[in-house]
Amino acid sequence: MHTTHAGRPADGVAGQPAPATATASDPDAVHRDAAHPNDAVIAADPLVPPSAGPVDRDAVTAAADAPDHPLRRALRDRILVFDGAMGTLIQRYGLNEADFRGEELAEHDQPLQGDNDLLSLTQPGVIREIYDAYLDAGADLLTTNTFNATSVSQADYGTGHLARAMNRAAARLAREAVDACVAADPSRPRFVIGSLGPTNQTASLSPDVNDPGYRAITFDQLADSYAEATRGLLEGGSDVILIETSFDTLNMKAAIFGVQGVYEELGRRVPLMLSVTITDRSGRTLSGQTIEAAWHSIQHAEPVCVGINCALGAEDMRPYVASLAKIADTFTHCYPNAGLPNAFGEYDDTPEQMAEVLGDFARQGWLNVVGGCCGTGPEHIEAIREAVDGLPTRDVPDVEPSLRLSGLEPYVVDEASGFAIV
Repeated sequence: MHTTHAGRPADGVAGQPAPATATASDPDAVHRDAAHPNDAVIAADPLVPPSAGPVDRDAVTAAADAPDHPLRRALRDRILVFDGAMGTLIQRYGLNEADFRGEELAEHDQPLQGDNDLLSLTQPGVIREIYDAYLDAGADLLTTNTFNATSVSQADYGTGHLARAMNRAAARLAREAVDACVAADPSRPRFVIGSLGPTNQTASLSPDVNDPGYRAITFDQLADSYAEATRGLLEGGSDVILIETSFDTLNMKAAIFGVQGVYEELGRRVPLMLSVTITDRSGRTLSGQTIEAAWHSIQHAEPVCVGINCALGAEDMRPYVASLAKIADTFTHCYPNAGLPNAFGEYDDTPEQMAEVLGDFARQGWLNVVGGCCGTGPEHIEAIREAVDGLPTRDVPDVEPSLRLSGLEPYVVDEASGFAIV
């Protein structure tokens, strides 16, 4: 999957992840490669701010599953709105290689243009302007510029040792933007959503067609890399952790394992959100699961919200959003692309088109949270917010307890299933 920015993949269709040689780093520090040519620059500190430690924000760090948690209260009150694509707006700035490097990485030995997560360190003013633009458009949930800020994904740029610093800096910028917005209008709570993207490697599939059993990365390497990023997101002040654009459920399970390990380590939790990607009109993830099977695979994490994002336009998501809304005993979300890319790699769905479809989803009672993914900007978010404003939020259904299993398809054992052979 070609991914270059926080909270959203770059403009392009989700596809087969490219092989890479990254390995997960020690998650307990801001990492430095043993012989990295920029160690002296990094050690000088302007690029790697010191850890802020655990964030002391009582209202937000209350027990993540408490009914009176601020996010849960907001989800019960109204349909909340995600922001839109980060990369789409970064592209509008026309940044060059020197802009991505900044002064701190001027001598870095690999090209850095396109590493949008790095901009939280080298061009924080740009990222803050984008955050503010989405908040001004009416976003309630502001995702951090950290979609590729794991040591696994950053290995492509030789910047894996900066992963924790990227997450911390991006979350701090988002925290400042959200706090300023809430201070101006205390009646409407806003939240910082710490984004963990899917990485550019898959735990379920081989990148080598001649060796189906080969895996480029292990579960533990993924979990360690996600744990490192999570520490940075929490140090920067994230209210929620979002594992998003998951094309491989095993990758998401590794992320869940890494995040929950950090929660245990710190002795504190924030709510967890999970977002699956249906990669094409087959209705399955890249690793082959239906949305129902994927939900059965991750339900144990007890997310505050689960949903679908990326790869498809709003109308193409309709059957999958409807299915998930029926079976998920938690809040649900949807943030689609602005249609499918055209011949020029651009997205054609207008704000009005997206708002019409997503407004209908809300009227059908399928949504608690809505927003935009690839190709969307503040103009889309403003139109979507207006379309769902005042509509009732989805009632979370009571789902009868039963044995729910999953392979590529879901399998439910209940009174209606009769005799089951295992």
